[in-house]
Amino acid sequence: MAKTDIKINDEVVVIAGAHKGKRAKVVSYDRAAERVVLDGVNLVKRHLKRTQDGQGGITEKAAPLHRSNVMLGSLFDARRAKKPAKTR
Repeated sequence: MAKTDIKINDEVVVIAGAHKGKRAKVVSYDRAAERVVLDGVNLVKRHLKRTQDGQGGITEKAAPLHRSNVMLGSLFDARRAKKPAKTR
């Protein structure tokens, strides 16, 4: 297990993958698997089987991301402020 500085309710920025650049809060963190679930990011559709007393259907839920693909929002902002702006 690696030491981490990410905790539940921290604001993080996705730095790699399809949702790069999005900011979200950490909903859960699995230290053993090094996976984080973010609020409203990396949504996947799940099909629910019809039950005896209720309806089935399709729902969306947040899938976990690896912790190497997210960075704390404060560190991200500090890094952006330190870098000079790109010029062409």
